[in-house]
Amino acid sequence: MKATKSRAARLTSLTEDVAVVPEDAPFRARLHFLFAQIEREFEQLYLENQTLQEKLDMATATKESVQEARATAGGSLSAQASSTALATPATQVDEGAGSFLAAASSTHKSLKAKLSSATGGSKAKASNKIKAQTSRIVSSFKAPTVVSTVVREFGGHKDGIWQVAAKAGQPIIGTASADHTACIWGVESARCLLQYQGHAGSVNSIKFHQQRDLVLTGSGDGTAHIWQAAVNWEVPKKGHSSEEELDDSDEQVEDRDRVDTLRTPLCEFSGPGGHLSVVVAADWLSSMDQIITGSWDRTAILWDVETGQPLQPLTGHDHELTHVSAHPTQRLVVTASRDTTFRLWDFREAIPAVSVFQGHSETVTSSVFARDDKVVSGSDDRTIKVWELRNMRSALATIRTDSSVNRLAVSSGGIIAIPHDNRQIRLFDLNGQRVARLPRTSRQGHRRMVSSVAWAEEPLLDCDLFSCGFDRRVFGWSIVLPKDN
Repeated sequence: MKATKSRAARLTSLTEDVAVVPEDAPFRARLHFLFAQIEREFEQLYLENQTLQEKLDMATATKESVQEARATAGGSLSAQASSTALATPATQVDEGAGSFLAAASSTHKSLKAKLSSATGGSKAKASNKIKAQTSRIVSSFKAPTVVSTVVREFGGHKDGIWQVAAKAGQPIIGTASADHTACIWGVESARCLLQYQGHAGSVNSIKFHQQRDLVLTGSGDGTAHIWQAAVNWEVPKKGHSSEEELDDSDEQVEDRDRVDTLRTPLCEFSGPGGHLSVVVAADWLSSMDQIITGSWDRTAILWDVETGQPLQPLTGHDHELTHVSAHPTQRLVVTASRDTTFRLWDFREAIPAVSVFQGHSETVTSSVFARDDKVVSGSDDRTIKVWELRNMRSALATIRTDSSVNRLAVSSGGIIAIPHDNRQIRLFDLNGQRVARLPRTSRQGHRRMVSSVAWAEEPLLDCDLFSCGFDRRVFGWSIVLPKDN
């Protein structure tokens, strides 16, 4: 009994010692629970031992009394009576002893198993957890499956660049800048081929016509313009002799540096029924005979291209609009606003239907259509959300980042290019899985906020993606994606 109490005392002290071991809290609690169970089992074992001892004492006393009776009676008791008298307590003793040994054995096994589960099991769980975490960490450092590098750089604007756009089928891109100009650039030469100077304010957006050489721009002067993007593809020719080359060298330099300018639009969208404040974005509808514009006056307007007249104002946003985008094949438009929402406008019916998408906590900076009837929205709350057109209640996927999101773009293959305030550009798929982060070093990448990105539908001279920022530069990126993307 004393030994049992001393064991219990040692176990109690062990639990107290374990309590100060700097292990994880769940493991300490588990050990306390198991040692408490061990103490209870020892107490139960002690009580069973006491009971068995009493039975053994009783059997011994009975045996002695029988022997005394036989000696006193002179052997009058028969062997059968004697064996019967001895059989019951002897069997009880044997059964008691057997149960004691079995209990001791089972208790020993139980203690061993529980101690093993408390220590080895905890270690195993911790080890498995660490291995899983390590596996995840190691997997994040695996060799990248996306190869990206800057292959073109365009420079010439005198202020930050708000947006960049790529022309389908032609090796040219367009830029809209806060220096009040928009430029058309040759991708191969990285030269400005045409500069549009028709706006009186910051040029905030630029979009190419899908079939014709027309460009749509929106400006801080409260107007939107359509102008002719007729560029001069001729490269200055060299002289036919060394003397001519020397004589014409200055002229060639001047020709190479000279930029064609344009000041008159084909159509201006303003006047009665037009916007009362800054036009932040404009886009062509899929039919190309109408455009949509968004403004700080909290409205979007649907315009007729041929007449230049407003067809319908789109009202409902509580704060300034930040972006508008049209579906490439259907008469659908999304408008984003500082009111933390974006709206889907359906012009396929006579009476347009509108759906409000709520889910962001700060300004929605852009919202664009993606394949499979999805919309992707970016926000100053540092998240990007993927939505299904038929379900505006909850997003299909949410991408959380470490910086505000600007005007994003989605490729035809479903890769989201995300420009950030912190000069980074990240790529994700429509399931919210990270694909890559484009490299940014002292030698390549933006030095200030990345304001916009644009995918080339087909690689333009090895350029798959274009980005622009407030460092006044545009980069053309070559991006080799995994085959499954």
